[in-house]
Amino acid sequence: MGVEWKGQSSPWTMEDSLEELAQLGKTADLAVAARISQRLPHPERATYVGAGKLVEIAEKVRLEGISFVVFDDELTPSQQKNVEEACGEGVAVMDRTRLILEIFSRHAHSREGKLQVELAQYRYLLPRLTGFGRSLNQQTGGAAAGPVGLRGPGETKLELDRRDARKRITRIEREIEEVRAQRGLHRERRNKTDVPMAVLVGYTNAGKSTLLNHLTGAGVLVENKLFATLDPTTRRLRLPSGREVLLTDTVGFIRKLPTVLVAAFRATLEGIEEADLVLQVTDGSHPHAREHVEAVDGVLEQLGVAVKPRLLVWNKIDRDPAWKAHMAASGIDREAIGISAHTGENVGALLARADELLPGTLTEVEVSVPFDRYELLARVYAQGAVLSRQVTDEGILVRARVPHALAERLKQL
Repeated sequence: MGVEWKGQSSPWTMEDSLEELAQLGKTADLAVAARISQRLPHPERATYVGAGKLVEIAEKVRLEGISFVVFDDELTPSQQKNVEEACGEGVAVMDRTRLILEIFSRHAHSREGKLQVELAQYRYLLPRLTGFGRSLNQQTGGAAAGPVGLRGPGETKLELDRRDARKRITRIEREIEEVRAQRGLHRERRNKTDVPMAVLVGYTNAGKSTLLNHLTGAGVLVENKLFATLDPTTRRLRLPSGREVLLTDTVGFIRKLPTVLVAAFRATLEGIEEADLVLQVTDGSHPHAREHVEAVDGVLEQLGVAVKPRLLVWNKIDRDPAWKAHMAASGIDREAIGISAHTGENVGALLARADELLPGTLTEVEVSVPFDRYELLARVYAQGAVLSRQVTDEGILVRARVPHALAERLKQL
């Protein structure tokens, strides 16, 4: 169910918006039985849609045996309750935020990811816990709820009052801070190795995981579904210069990203804040490629990382040979590298440009590494490009190109 507001201009048509909602439903194993839309000057306070449209929805639900009614915007607790009452017993009503939370709950596997999902669920459910026990219990948990229904965090019972929910939120926030502290320790260790970090960001289903797999053989799950990847994955990648970089795949962004998710996943997205280079992957074959770029730009602005070195990666050029003309026609005026993560076309040019944009140019050194300092030789191989190596009586004479900090360390030998 979608509503178009009169006087509001957007490049997204109602059909576009409902198609994306349908794709979200598909990811949650929902089949679309009907699409209903309405134009209104503003949302109705009690039911979101007009009285006549609500009758139409209830009639459609009754005649076609529909179990779930999904709205393309966020509903207030009272709006959700009133629409459920109009649709009748056994019909679950959920909004876009709730549907995305359901998808996230399915795709989170790491401890951090699960904690972030649980926190977002509680923040969403908190204002809905009191007074709506019937409708919430109807939509939550168990096989009876069907393919979706916001299963709820762990063993949670919806009879919890607000005080208990707030206690759980506090506990989860504390655990997330512990995870964040652990990430900080990992970051400190990484900084000591002088290995730069790049992150893949982009609209959901843009091809980030496919690109990571192609470059590193990471084996990340790739599906033609929105939010197929939720937990960040990091792999080492050797660049054309010979130095290594840590490349991280991040959760995909989406238009109208729920506020509870932006806040809850800030720790997960810290990888972007730590990055030396942001590779912004876009599905260039999508009719709304420009809007996807703008949606990601908006989230990066929220995170305060829009000023970081960033390269636009125009993916899926195998589907669009005239991608340069189409990108220019879309009005996107920034440096971009066109690639196909699927076929590998032009990926070499992407790596070469990323090599140039990453800070810390390599310095050529020639040094004799003593036999008892093999840890330094290991760092040379891990961080730089070895040009020659010779065993001598004193140690290993190596000529290599390495990061500046490591070059200074080697000069002290």
